[in-house]
Amino acid sequence: MVWPVLIAVAGAFTLALGSAMQERDAVRAPGHRVARAGFLLHLVRQPRWVIGSAAAVLGACLHLVALSGAPLTIIQPIGVTGLLFAIVLSAVFNRRRVGVGQIVAGVAVMVGLVGVLWLFPHASNTPVMPTPVALALTGATLGLGAAVYLTAHWMPDGARGIMLALAGGTAMGTTSGLARVITAGVHEDWTSVVSWLTPLALITAVFGALLMQNAYRTGHFAAAYSTLLITDPVVGVGIGALLLGEGAPETLAAQCAAAAFAALAIAGTVSLAQARHRNPEAEHQHTGSTVNN
Repeated sequence: MVWPVLIAVAGAFTLALGSAMQERDAVRAPGHRVARAGFLLHLVRQPRWVIGSAAAVLGACLHLVALSGAPLTIIQPIGVTGLLFAIVLSAVFNRRRVGVGQIVAGVAVMVGLVGVLWLFPHASNTPVMPTPVALALTGATLGLGAAVYLTAHWMPDGARGIMLALAGGTAMGTTSGLARVITAGVHEDWTSVVSWLTPLALITAVFGALLMQNAYRTGHFAAAYSTLLITDPVVGVGIGALLLGEGAPETLAAQCAAAAFAALAIAGTVSLAQARHRNPEAEHQHTGSTVNN
């Protein structure tokens, strides 16, 4: 089990590194406080952002490889340690010190998230999602994200970063849920990845990326990244429990413990959003210009 653990650590670091690199260009990009879709077209022309995106994808792939060789209860906690990597890397890139409060808050987020994920069962049944359910799920996710996107401009910076990351993480979690169904039969027939669910997954993924880059744009990277780490897997687990029949904590004790762990993770995220350490370049964003496509 040594190799899966090492691969998981490498995946957590690579994903954090890629996200921290993305933040640098997201903050510097021209545009409104909440940038429009052309913002992504600007970012894909930035070499560092592209490299960061490739690193993030590689990190996610390494995490999946690690899961194929070791139990979720071992690999998932290692993956969550990427939050501490992200906090340190962001501080290095911005040439500032890491505060003790940030580390404590980061640990609180990790413990809370791992606790929630441990308490949910992980079924191995082949998932199935009816067409009406998939359309309703995608529509609700896009509607929630659009509401946050359209109102985020009037929010304070810290709250804006968390709300955009919350909506972005929800979109990413929805993408994970759809991908779980799409890839269920890939071992028997690789063409199963091309289905009517595939465009829905692509739409939610792109929209989630727009929301997350806008969350990084606020300069509150640690808070945004921790919100993503919480929301993405929790939404994915929720979809599995409510829509794919994978189950949920059954006893009252387990349900209360899950709620307590979730509260701990949320408290840590709020603390990160309130931290004084923020990307200084976010203070000088172009608030009135638009992205040149």
